[in-house]
Amino acid sequence: MIAANADWFYLVGAILFVLTLRGLSSPKTAIRGNRFGMAAMAIAVVTTFFLAEGPVLWLIIGAMVLGALVGMWKAKTVAMTQMPETVALMHSFVGLAAVAIALATVLHTEQQHGAVARIELFIGCFIGAITFSASVFAFGKLAAKSWAKTLVGVWVKPVQALLFIAMIGFGGVYFVTDSLPAFYAMAVIAVIFGWMWIAPIGGGDMPVVVSLLNSFSGWAAAGIGFTLGNSMLIIAGSLVGSSGAILSYIMCKAMNRSLLNVLFGGMGTSAVAAGGDDGAPKNYKAGSAEDAGFLMSNASSVVIVPGYGMAQGRAQNAVKELYELLKEEGVNVRFAIHPVAGRMPGHMNVLLAEADVPYDDILEMDEINSDFASTDVVLVIGANDVVNPSAKDDPTSPIFGMPILEVSKAQTVMVIKRSMSTGYAGLDNSLFYMDKTMMIFGDAKKMVEEMVRTINGGGH
Repeated sequence: MIAANADWFYLVGAILFVLTLRGLSSPKTAIRGNRFGMAAMAIAVVTTFFLAEGPVLWLIIGAMVLGALVGMWKAKTVAMTQMPETVALMHSFVGLAAVAIALATVLHTEQQHGAVARIELFIGCFIGAITFSASVFAFGKLAAKSWAKTLVGVWVKPVQALLFIAMIGFGGVYFVTDSLPAFYAMAVIAVIFGWMWIAPIGGGDMPVVVSLLNSFSGWAAAGIGFTLGNSMLIIAGSLVGSSGAILSYIMCKAMNRSLLNVLFGGMGTSAVAAGGDDGAPKNYKAGSAEDAGFLMSNASSVVIVPGYGMAQGRAQNAVKELYELLKEEGVNVRFAIHPVAGRMPGHMNVLLAEADVPYDDILEMDEINSDFASTDVVLVIGANDVVNPSAKDDPTSPIFGMPILEVSKAQTVMVIKRSMSTGYAGLDNSLFYMDKTMMIFGDAKKMVEEMVRTINGGGH
Protein backbone atom coordinates (compact mmCIF):
# COMPACT_ATOMS: atom_id res chain seq x y z
CA MET A 1 0.00 0.00 0.00
CA ILE A 2 2.83 2.39 0.86
CA ALA A 3 4.76 1.63 -2.32
CA ALA A 4 1.65 2.07 -4.48
CA ASN A 5 0.99 5.50 -2.97
CA ALA A 6 4.61 6.62 -2.63
CA ASP A 7 4.01 9.95 -4.41
CA TRP A 8 1.26 10.85 -1.94
CA PHE A 9 3.45 9.99 1.04
CA TYR A 10 6.28 12.05 -0.45
CA LEU A 11 3.88 14.96 -0.92
CA VAL A 12 2.86 14.80 2.75
CA GLY A 13 6.53 14.66 3.74
CA ALA A 14 7.35 17.65 1.54
CA ILE A 15 4.56 19.70 3.15
CA LEU A 16 5.88 18.76 6.58
CA PHE A 17 9.37 19.90 5.58
CA VAL A 18 7.92 23.27 4.55
CA LEU A 19 6.20 23.49 7.94
CA THR A 20 9.53 22.57 9.54
CA LEU A 21 11.23 25.61 8.06
CA ARG A 22 8.27 27.75 9.06
CA GLY A 23 8.53 26.53 12.63
CA LEU A 24 12.29 27.00 12.81
CA SER A 25 11.91 30.67 11.86
CA SER A 26 11.13 31.55 15.49
CA PRO A 27 12.44 30.25 18.84
CA LYS A 28 8.85 30.04 20.08
CA THR A 29 7.88 27.52 17.40
CA ALA A 30 11.25 25.79 16.91
CA ILE A 31 10.34 22.68 18.91
CA ARG A 32 7.17 22.21 16.86
CA GLY A 33 9.17 22.75 13.68
CA ASN A 34 11.65 20.07 14.74
CA ARG A 35 8.79 17.63 15.32
CA PHE A 36 7.44 18.32 11.84
CA GLY A 37 10.91 17.62 10.46
CA MET A 38 11.21 14.35 12.36
CA ALA A 39 7.82 13.22 11.08
CA ALA A 40 8.72 14.21 7.50
CA MET A 41 12.01 12.32 7.65
CA ALA A 42 10.29 9.24 9.11
CA ILE A 43 7.77 9.28 6.23
CA ALA A 44 10.58 9.69 3.68
CA VAL A 45 12.66 6.83 5.09
CA VAL A 46 9.76 4.39 5.50
CA THR A 47 8.38 5.15 2.02
CA THR A 48 11.79 4.70 0.40
CA PHE A 49 12.29 1.48 2.34
CA PHE A 50 9.13 -0.04 0.88
CA LEU A 51 10.19 1.01 -2.63
CA ALA A 52 13.45 -0.94 -2.36
CA GLU A 53 13.74 -4.53 -3.53
CA GLY A 54 15.94 -7.55 -2.98
CA PRO A 55 19.29 -7.42 -1.14
CA VAL A 56 19.19 -3.61 -1.15
CA LEU A 57 16.71 -3.88 1.74
CA TRP A 58 19.37 -5.32 4.03
CA LEU A 59 21.79 -2.55 3.08
CA ILE A 60 19.14 0.03 3.96
CA ILE A 61 18.37 -1.66 7.29
CA GLY A 62 22.07 -1.87 8.16
CA ALA A 63 22.64 1.78 7.28
CA MET A 64 19.58 2.87 9.27
CA VAL A 65 20.64 0.96 12.38
CA LEU A 66 24.23 2.16 12.18
CA GLY A 67 23.17 5.75 11.51
CA ALA A 68 20.67 5.70 14.37
CA LEU A 69 23.27 4.37 16.82
CA VAL A 70 25.86 6.96 15.83
CA GLY A 71 23.26 9.73 15.88
CA MET A 72 21.97 8.85 19.36
CA TRP A 73 25.51 8.52 20.70
CA LYS A 74 26.50 11.89 19.27
CA ALA A 75 23.34 13.59 20.52
CA LYS A 76 24.03 12.39 24.06
CA THR A 77 27.75 13.14 24.15
CA VAL A 78 28.31 16.31 22.12
CA ALA A 79 28.70 19.43 24.27
CA MET A 80 26.81 22.56 23.34
CA THR A 81 30.13 24.33 22.85
CA GLN A 82 30.95 21.75 20.17
CA MET A 83 27.73 22.26 18.24
CA PRO A 84 29.20 24.55 15.51
CA GLU A 85 31.86 22.04 14.47
CA THR A 86 29.34 19.19 14.79
CA VAL A 87 27.00 20.95 12.36
CA ALA A 88 29.89 21.49 9.93
CA LEU A 89 30.85 17.81 10.16
CA MET A 90 27.27 16.71 9.45
CA HIS A 91 27.28 18.83 6.30
CA SER A 92 30.37 16.94 5.13
CA PHE A 93 28.49 13.62 5.25
CA VAL A 94 25.77 14.94 2.95
CA GLY A 95 28.44 16.01 0.46
CA LEU A 96 30.19 12.66 0.72
CA ALA A 97 26.90 10.86 0.10
CA ALA A 98 26.35 12.92 -3.05
CA VAL A 99 29.80 12.00 -4.35
CA ALA A 100 29.35 8.30 -3.51
CA ILE A 101 25.99 8.10 -5.29
CA ALA A 102 27.33 9.96 -8.34
CA LEU A 103 30.30 7.59 -8.56
CA ALA A 104 28.06 4.54 -8.15
CA THR A 105 25.82 5.84 -10.93
CA VAL A 106 28.62 6.48 -13.44
CA LEU A 107 30.12 3.07 -12.63
CA HIS A 108 26.78 1.49 -13.54
CA THR A 109 27.98 0.95 -17.10
CA GLU A 110 24.93 -1.09 -18.10
CA GLN A 111 22.90 2.11 -18.00
CA GLN A 112 23.32 4.76 -20.68
CA HIS A 113 23.53 8.31 -19.38
CA GLY A 114 22.07 10.96 -21.62
CA ALA A 115 23.12 14.60 -21.76
CA VAL A 116 20.74 15.69 -19.00
CA ALA A 117 21.84 12.83 -16.74
CA ARG A 118 25.52 13.70 -17.28
CA ILE A 119 24.84 17.33 -16.31
CA GLU A 120 23.05 16.16 -13.16
CA LEU A 121 25.91 13.82 -12.26
CA PHE A 122 28.53 16.50 -12.91
CA ILE A 123 26.78 19.19 -10.86
CA GLY A 124 25.75 16.84 -8.05
CA CYS A 125 29.24 15.36 -7.77
CA PHE A 126 31.24 18.58 -7.74
CA ILE A 127 28.88 20.34 -5.33
CA GLY A 128 29.01 17.30 -3.06
CA ALA A 129 32.81 17.08 -3.28
CA ILE A 130 33.24 20.77 -2.49
CA THR A 131 30.76 20.52 0.38
CA PHE A 132 32.60 17.49 1.78
CA SER A 133 36.12 18.92 1.92
CA ALA A 134 35.05 22.47 2.78
CA SER A 135 32.91 21.19 5.67
CA VAL A 136 35.75 19.02 6.96
CA PHE A 137 38.01 22.07 7.01
CA ALA A 138 35.33 24.19 8.68
CA PHE A 139 34.99 21.45 11.32
CA GLY A 140 38.73 21.54 11.94
CA LYS A 141 38.81 25.32 12.06
CA LEU A 142 35.94 25.57 14.54
CA ALA A 143 37.35 22.75 16.67
CA ALA A 144 40.81 24.41 16.62
CA LYS A 145 42.47 21.35 15.07
CA SER A 146 46.15 21.74 14.24
CA TRP A 147 45.66 20.40 10.71
CA ALA A 148 43.11 23.10 9.79
CA LYS A 149 45.74 25.71 8.96
CA THR A 150 44.61 28.99 7.42
CA LEU A 151 46.21 29.54 4.02
CA VAL A 152 47.65 32.98 3.32
CA GLY A 153 49.71 34.42 0.49
CA VAL A 154 49.40 35.89 -2.99
CA TRP A 155 49.52 32.41 -4.49
CA VAL A 156 46.20 31.30 -2.97
CA LYS A 157 43.75 33.00 -5.35
CA PRO A 158 45.59 31.96 -8.56
CA VAL A 159 45.64 28.35 -7.32
CA GLN A 160 41.93 28.54 -6.51
CA ALA A 161 41.22 29.85 -10.01
CA LEU A 162 43.31 27.13 -11.68
CA LEU A 163 41.60 24.39 -9.66
CA PHE A 164 38.16 25.75 -10.50
CA ILE A 165 38.96 25.97 -14.22
CA ALA A 166 40.41 22.45 -14.19
CA MET A 167 37.33 21.11 -12.39
CA ILE A 168 34.97 22.68 -14.93
CA GLY A 169 37.24 21.56 -17.77
CA PHE A 170 37.27 17.89 -16.79
CA GLY A 171 33.52 18.11 -16.15
CA GLY A 172 33.10 19.39 -19.69
CA VAL A 173 35.19 16.55 -21.07
CA TYR A 174 33.01 14.05 -19.19
CA PHE A 175 29.84 15.67 -20.52
CA VAL A 176 31.04 15.52 -24.13
CA THR A 177 32.79 12.13 -24.12
CA ASP A 178 31.27 10.25 -21.13
CA SER A 179 34.86 9.60 -20.04
CA LEU A 180 35.16 7.96 -16.61
CA PRO A 181 38.78 9.16 -16.03
CA ALA A 182 37.61 12.74 -16.67
CA PHE A 183 34.81 12.28 -14.13
CA TYR A 184 37.24 10.90 -11.54
CA ALA A 185 39.65 13.79 -12.15
CA MET A 186 36.82 16.29 -11.79
CA ALA A 187 35.75 14.74 -8.46
CA VAL A 188 39.30 14.74 -7.04
CA ILE A 189 39.94 18.34 -8.11
CA ALA A 190 36.59 19.40 -6.60
CA VAL A 191 37.62 17.91 -3.25
CA ILE A 192 40.92 19.82 -3.35
CA PHE A 193 39.17 23.01 -4.47
CA GLY A 194 36.69 22.81 -1.57
CA TRP A 195 39.55 22.71 0.90
CA MET A 196 41.50 25.48 -0.84
CA TRP A 197 38.39 27.61 -1.14
CA ILE A 198 37.54 27.66 2.60
CA ALA A 199 41.05 27.49 4.06
CA PRO A 200 41.95 31.18 3.45
CA ILE A 201 38.75 32.50 5.07
CA GLY A 202 39.24 34.16 8.44
CA GLY A 203 37.64 32.83 11.61
CA GLY A 204 35.39 35.87 11.93
CA ASP A 205 33.57 34.80 8.78
CA MET A 206 32.99 31.20 9.86
CA PRO A 207 29.29 31.71 10.78
CA VAL A 208 28.60 32.70 7.18
CA VAL A 209 30.68 29.76 5.91
CA VAL A 210 28.71 27.30 8.04
CA SER A 211 25.45 28.76 6.76
CA LEU A 212 26.64 28.56 3.16
CA LEU A 213 27.80 24.97 3.59
CA ASN A 214 24.35 24.19 4.94
CA SER A 215 22.98 25.55 1.67
CA PHE A 216 25.48 23.51 -0.35
CA SER A 217 24.54 20.33 1.49
CA GLY A 218 20.93 20.98 0.47
CA TRP A 219 21.82 21.42 -3.19
CA ALA A 220 23.96 18.28 -2.99
CA ALA A 221 20.96 16.39 -1.61
CA ALA A 222 18.81 17.77 -4.42
CA GLY A 223 21.43 16.55 -6.89
CA ILE A 224 21.21 13.10 -5.35
CA GLY A 225 17.45 13.29 -5.79
CA PHE A 226 17.78 13.95 -9.51
CA THR A 227 20.29 11.13 -9.86
CA LEU A 228 18.01 8.66 -8.06
CA GLY A 229 14.78 10.04 -9.48
CA ASN A 230 13.51 10.69 -5.95
CA SER A 231 11.14 13.67 -5.75
CA MET A 232 11.30 13.83 -1.95
CA LEU A 233 15.06 14.34 -1.99
CA ILE A 234 14.75 17.01 -4.68
CA ILE A 235 12.15 18.95 -2.68
CA ALA A 236 13.86 18.60 0.70
CA GLY A 237 17.28 19.44 -0.76
CA SER A 238 15.94 22.47 -2.55
CA LEU A 239 14.29 23.73 0.65
CA VAL A 240 17.52 23.35 2.63
CA GLY A 241 19.60 24.84 -0.18
CA SER A 242 17.42 27.90 -0.68
CA SER A 243 16.89 28.57 3.03
CA GLY A 244 20.64 28.27 3.67
CA ALA A 245 21.36 30.69 0.84
CA ILE A 246 18.83 33.19 2.20
CA LEU A 247 20.33 32.90 5.69
CA SER A 248 23.82 33.46 4.27
CA TYR A 249 22.57 36.62 2.55
CA ILE A 250 20.97 37.86 5.80
CA MET A 251 24.19 37.25 7.73
CA CYS A 252 26.30 39.00 5.09
CA LYS A 253 23.92 41.95 5.25
CA ALA A 254 24.37 42.01 9.03
CA MET A 255 28.13 42.29 8.43
CA ASN A 256 27.74 44.85 5.62
CA ARG A 257 29.64 42.50 3.35
CA SER A 258 28.86 40.81 0.09
CA LEU A 259 28.92 37.02 -0.09
CA LEU A 260 31.70 37.19 -2.69
CA ASN A 261 33.75 39.38 -0.37
CA VAL A 262 33.36 36.86 2.46
CA LEU A 263 34.27 33.90 0.27
CA PHE A 264 37.06 35.47 -1.76
CA GLY A 265 38.02 38.62 0.13
CA GLY A 266 38.18 37.74 3.80
CA MET A 267 38.04 39.88 6.90
CA GLY A 268 41.58 39.01 7.83
CA THR A 269 43.14 35.71 8.65
CA SER A 270 45.57 36.89 11.22
CA ALA A 271 45.49 39.29 14.11
CA VAL A 272 45.65 42.86 12.90
CA ALA A 273 45.21 46.06 14.76
CA ALA A 274 42.18 48.16 14.10
CA GLY A 275 42.75 50.97 11.67
CA GLY A 276 44.48 53.93 13.16
CA ASP A 277 46.14 51.95 15.96
CA ASP A 278 49.70 53.16 16.53
CA GLY A 279 50.62 50.14 18.63
CA ALA A 280 51.13 52.17 21.81
CA PRO A 281 49.95 50.71 25.13
CA LYS A 282 46.35 51.56 26.00
CA ASN A 283 44.77 52.07 29.38
CA TYR A 284 41.69 50.19 30.50
CA LYS A 285 39.73 49.83 33.71
CA ALA A 286 39.61 46.44 35.40
CA GLY A 287 37.00 45.48 37.97
CA SER A 288 35.70 42.47 39.82
CA ALA A 289 32.58 40.33 39.58
CA GLU A 290 31.51 41.80 42.93
CA ASP A 291 31.66 45.31 41.43
CA ALA A 292 29.56 44.14 38.50
CA GLY A 293 26.95 42.50 40.73
CA PHE A 294 26.64 45.66 42.80
CA LEU A 295 26.21 47.88 39.73
CA MET A 296 23.61 45.65 38.09
CA SER A 297 21.54 45.17 41.24
CA ASN A 298 21.33 48.96 41.62
CA ALA A 299 20.45 49.60 37.98
CA SER A 300 16.95 50.00 36.61
CA SER A 301 17.78 48.46 33.21
CA VAL A 302 20.39 45.89 32.18
CA VAL A 303 21.12 44.41 28.75
CA ILE A 304 23.17 41.21 28.49
CA VAL A 305 25.11 40.66 25.26
CA PRO A 306 26.22 37.00 24.93
CA GLY A 307 29.09 35.97 22.70
CA TYR A 308 31.29 32.96 22.09
CA GLY A 309 32.83 33.40 25.55
CA MET A 310 29.50 32.38 27.06
CA ALA A 311 29.46 29.24 24.92
CA GLN A 312 33.10 28.45 25.66
CA GLY A 313 32.56 28.82 29.41
CA ARG A 314 29.22 26.96 29.31
CA ALA A 315 27.81 29.87 31.23
CA GLN A 316 24.26 29.96 29.85
CA ASN A 317 22.65 28.43 32.96
CA ALA A 318 24.55 30.78 35.26
CA VAL A 319 23.45 33.68 33.06
CA LYS A 320 19.84 32.49 33.35
CA GLU A 321 20.20 32.51 37.15
CA LEU A 322 21.62 36.04 37.03
CA TYR A 323 18.76 37.11 34.78
CA GLU A 324 16.13 35.70 37.18
CA LEU A 325 17.79 37.21 40.23
CA LEU A 326 17.92 40.68 38.69
CA LYS A 327 14.28 40.31 37.65
CA GLU A 328 13.38 39.58 41.26
CA GLU A 329 15.22 42.76 42.24
CA GLY A 330 12.96 44.74 39.92
CA VAL A 331 15.58 45.28 37.19
CA ASN A 332 14.45 45.33 33.56
CA VAL A 333 16.74 42.69 32.02
CA ARG A 334 16.94 41.77 28.35
CA PHE A 335 19.31 39.99 25.98
CA ALA A 336 20.74 41.51 22.79
CA ILE A 337 21.64 39.08 19.98
CA HIS A 338 23.75 39.92 16.95
CA PRO A 339 23.06 37.82 13.82
CA VAL A 340 26.66 36.59 13.59
CA ALA A 341 27.44 36.19 17.31
CA GLY A 342 29.11 32.88 18.07
CA ARG A 343 30.37 30.31 15.60
CA MET A 344 27.20 29.34 13.75
CA PRO A 345 23.87 30.92 12.79
CA GLY A 346 21.62 31.26 15.85
CA HIS A 347 24.35 30.03 18.21
CA MET A 348 23.40 32.36 21.07
CA ASN A 349 19.68 31.71 20.62
CA VAL A 350 20.31 27.97 20.95
CA LEU A 351 22.29 28.41 24.16
CA LEU A 352 19.71 30.70 25.76
CA ALA A 353 16.90 28.38 24.71
CA GLU A 354 18.76 25.49 26.32
CA ALA A 355 18.78 27.50 29.57
CA ASP A 356 15.03 28.25 29.21
CA VAL A 357 15.45 32.02 28.98
CA PRO A 358 12.03 33.50 28.04
CA TYR A 359 11.86 34.28 24.33
CA ASP A 360 10.20 37.66 24.91
CA ASP A 361 13.37 38.99 26.58
CA ILE A 362 15.69 37.87 23.76
CA LEU A 363 15.88 40.68 21.21
CA GLU A 364 17.63 40.90 17.86
CA MET A 365 20.01 43.74 16.99
CA ASP A 366 17.45 45.83 15.09
CA GLU A 367 14.96 45.54 17.94
CA ILE A 368 17.24 46.70 20.76
CA ASN A 369 19.85 49.03 19.28
CA SER A 370 17.71 52.12 19.89
CA ASP A 371 17.41 51.20 23.60
CA PHE A 372 21.10 51.22 24.51
CA ALA A 373 21.20 55.00 25.02
CA SER A 374 18.66 54.68 27.84
CA THR A 375 20.23 51.54 29.36
CA ASP A 376 22.03 51.80 32.71
CA VAL A 377 24.32 48.78 32.42
CA VAL A 378 25.35 46.48 29.57
CA LEU A 379 27.05 43.18 30.40
CA VAL A 380 29.04 41.78 27.47
CA ILE A 381 29.97 38.12 27.91
CA GLY A 382 32.76 37.10 25.60
CA ALA A 383 31.65 39.10 22.54
CA ASN A 384 34.14 41.23 20.65
CA ASP A 385 33.64 42.06 16.99
CA VAL A 386 29.84 42.48 17.20
CA VAL A 387 30.20 45.31 19.77
CA ASN A 388 33.29 46.99 18.29
CA PRO A 389 32.64 50.75 17.78
CA SER A 390 35.34 50.84 15.09
CA ALA A 391 32.70 49.45 12.75
CA LYS A 392 30.96 52.84 13.00
CA ASP A 393 33.78 55.26 13.88
CA ASP A 394 36.92 54.14 12.03
CA PRO A 395 36.84 54.22 8.21
CA THR A 396 40.19 52.39 8.11
CA SER A 397 38.91 49.42 10.09
CA PRO A 398 38.35 46.17 8.14
CA ILE A 399 34.86 45.94 9.69
CA PHE A 400 33.87 49.57 9.00
CA GLY A 401 30.21 49.69 7.98
CA MET A 402 29.30 46.43 9.69
CA PRO A 403 26.12 46.86 11.79
CA ILE A 404 26.94 46.30 15.46
CA LEU A 405 25.20 46.23 18.82
CA GLU A 406 25.70 49.84 19.91
CA VAL A 407 26.53 49.04 23.53
CA SER A 408 28.93 52.01 23.76
CA LYS A 409 25.87 54.28 24.07
CA ALA A 410 24.90 52.80 27.44
CA GLN A 411 25.85 54.57 30.67
CA THR A 412 28.08 51.72 31.89
CA VAL A 413 29.56 48.78 29.99
CA MET A 414 31.06 45.71 31.65
CA VAL A 415 32.93 43.10 29.60
CA ILE A 416 33.80 39.57 30.73
CA LYS A 417 36.90 38.28 28.92
CA ARG A 418 39.70 35.91 29.75
CA SER A 419 42.28 38.45 28.57
CA MET A 420 42.71 41.51 26.37
CA SER A 421 43.33 39.31 23.33
CA THR A 422 41.57 40.18 20.09
CA GLY A 423 38.39 38.50 18.90
CA TYR A 424 38.04 35.81 16.27
CA ALA A 425 38.37 38.36 13.48
CA GLY A 426 41.74 39.46 14.89
CA LEU A 427 40.71 43.08 15.57
CA ASP A 428 41.30 45.18 18.66
CA ASN A 429 38.20 46.75 20.22
CA SER A 430 38.13 50.43 21.18
CA LEU A 431 35.14 49.73 23.47
CA PHE A 432 37.48 48.12 25.99
CA TYR A 433 39.43 51.37 26.50
CA MET A 434 36.50 53.71 27.06
CA ASP A 435 36.10 55.45 30.43
CA LYS A 436 32.63 53.93 30.85
CA THR A 437 33.91 50.37 30.32
CA MET A 438 35.00 47.99 33.08
CA MET A 439 36.87 44.83 32.11
CA ILE A 440 36.26 41.70 34.20
CA PHE A 441 38.89 39.04 33.52
CA GLY A 442 38.13 35.38 34.05
CA ASP A 443 36.04 32.41 33.00
CA ALA A 444 32.52 33.51 32.03
CA LYS A 445 30.72 30.94 34.17
CA LYS A 446 32.78 31.64 37.29
CA MET A 447 32.46 35.40 36.93
CA VAL A 448 28.68 35.25 36.47
CA GLU A 449 28.34 32.89 39.43
CA GLU A 450 30.28 35.36 41.57
CA MET A 451 27.93 38.14 40.43
CA VAL A 452 24.98 36.00 41.51
CA ARG A 453 26.54 35.38 44.93
CA THR A 454 27.18 39.09 45.37
CA ILE A 455 23.57 39.99 44.64
CA ASN A 456 22.27 37.13 46.79
CA GLY A 457 24.50 38.29 49.62
CA GLY A 458 22.89 41.70 49.68
CA GLY A 459 25.69 43.53 47.95
CA HIS A 460 23.46 46.57 47.30
